[in-house]
Amino acid sequence: MKVIEDSVLLHGKLTEYKFQQIFTDVDALPFVLQKYKAGEILLHEGIELHSLLYLVEGKVKATSSVETGKSLLLRFNHPLAIIGDIELVRHVPVQSQITAVTDCLCIALSFDYIYNFEMNNSLFLKDLLNHLSYKLQTSTTASRVNLLASVENRFASYLLSTTTPDNEFGLELQTTNIGEIADLLGTTHRHLNRVIRDLCERGVIEKSRRAIRILNEQVLEEMSQGIRYE
Repeated sequence: MKVIEDSVLLHGKLTEYKFQQIFTDVDALPFVLQKYKAGEILLHEGIELHSLLYLVEGKVKATSSVETGKSLLLRFNHPLAIIGDIELVRHVPVQSQITAVTDCLCIALSFDYIYNFEMNNSLFLKDLLNHLSYKLQTSTTASRVNLLASVENRFASYLLSTTTPDNEFGLELQTTNIGEIADLLGTTHRHLNRVIRDLCERGVIEKSRRAIRILNEQVLEEMSQGIRYE
């Protein structure tokens, strides 16, 4: 993580995401702009958190560890997402590992400041409730998918969840990540490879030596049943 000392960029992000509708005199608040590189872990599960993070650029994924030592995918988060809301309200350690999928920018606001000055701010609390209820909804969906859906369905949901508007049909996954994806989807590397081979034979995706590419988004949409990890 790198702290960015750029008041113009910070002000621009605060304006872009309308922080002035939640906080009074936003330029006077002790916001800190933080930058994370793709693949960097923002929060480790179980650590004590000291700041609320607003994701204002990039994409992160939330995963939860299981008894085997592996992780299950909970959701992908896009701007404007709040990280640390449960920890703020419940006074508990970090509940999920948060990892940057792309380069990310976050705006941090310390818990101490929030406890001292914002807990009676109805606009802030309303916004926090909105994010918490959405997180509950997506966590319920992820749990249902991980427990009930087939690996094929989960993989389709994963592929569509990682697709971006700017890269709709150009999504490529490095094949070196297949083992990690299998862990996230709660399956084995071998089983996921069988699913990938089947999808390739059906012309839904294309797998080269180093990457997987989406060819037929419509079929994936049908397989995913409209469910997303986000």
